[in-house]
Amino acid sequence: MESERDEILAKLRQQVPPVADGSRSTHASWVRGPVPLPDPTTSNPPYPSPQCRFFDQHGFLYLPDFATQDEVHSMKTSMANLVQNEWNPEDPSSPHSMQVFRTDQQQIEAQGRSDYFLDSATKIHYFAETDALADSEGSDDNDKGKLKREYRRSENKIAALNKAGHGMHIVPGPFRDYAKSSKISDLLRELGWKHPVVPQSMYIFKQAKIGGEVTSHQDSTFLYTTPRQTCIGLWLALDDATLENGCLWVRPGSHRESVRRQFARNPAHFGESLEYCSEGEDGDGDRSQPQMIFRDITHRQNERDDGGKPNNISWEGKLPPNALPIPECKGLYDAGFVPVPCNAGDLLAFCGELDHLSLPNFSDTARHTFQLHFVEGEEAGVSWSKENWLQYPKGMEFMKV
Repeated sequence: MESERDEILAKLRQQVPPVADGSRSTHASWVRGPVPLPDPTTSNPPYPSPQCRFFDQHGFLYLPDFATQDEVHSMKTSMANLVQNEWNPEDPSSPHSMQVFRTDQQQIEAQGRSDYFLDSATKIHYFAETDALADSEGSDDNDKGKLKREYRRSENKIAALNKAGHGMHIVPGPFRDYAKSSKISDLLRELGWKHPVVPQSMYIFKQAKIGGEVTSHQDSTFLYTTPRQTCIGLWLALDDATLENGCLWVRPGSHRESVRRQFARNPAHFGESLEYCSEGEDGDGDRSQPQMIFRDITHRQNERDDGGKPNNISWEGKLPPNALPIPECKGLYDAGFVPVPCNAGDLLAFCGELDHLSLPNFSDTARHTFQLHFVEGEEAGVSWSKENWLQYPKGMEFMKV
């Protein structure tokens, strides 16, 4: 798979137009729009760099060995300790309730009606795999909705988790250190971000055998900014990511399509203010309504400076037809997706409008990743949508890098 990845990347590099061919006076930056090209003899370092040009042409960038093995080990060890000490969902006194995380057609039911999900914006909350829970079939009534017995042992409960998030970068330790490192800041500015801030971070476990698929989506659906989209995802492999254990698939060039959906706060639940009210607090919404909704915004594509490319696809929030089985994955290749297997420590950076997904983990080993999402801050003339699910408490700002 690595040889296939390298061959794909080599072909994509050939499609990146040169800077100094005299035919262009601007560079088409995804995050900034058309940027005048400086005199290459006076620009130091030259802009745009080869990495920046590849990123803006195809919507993603693969960076091998971005994190050291010490950083990888420190993050995995820290996560194991957090789970061991904090996540006790069987304990009724625990602040961490039993919640699952889904990206399929039941996503609104799982995340769209959950205070625990909304409250995770500035904390570390834990979300289990659906297949780690005892279901109605063949389970004792007292076990329904609880972890299956094989995951209840203290040393094995981490194997039941889908993800942890979304404020891991706020807590002192290896995740915060990595988020604030100079290599993160340098990369973001090389790719065109001027005043990046980090609204969310998460640790994905992609468990052996039960780690489910992450359906095709655009990150800007969930991390929406105005007047333009500015989200960038930094996807760090903490284990080797392969076709068998669910490596990332991306659709090169799809970042030139506009956002198709917005995961938005539901005014029927929150009221017109869209502000969160805890249980017992007064609000002008109907708390029986879902907190979040998916809003179709394909009509907004003409609001972009470039008009946006047509984005009438059938697999939004799903896997394309015939995505399985592996290794054929005919439906994915037919839809324009390519796999990007990684070694532990490798990084994938991608635009918020890029289509990406991952298949289930069919292997006997987990595939851990740590993910940061950045957007441009207000100093760049960009606003965080008040309709986004993730909202910090009043007076608390996103961390700058």
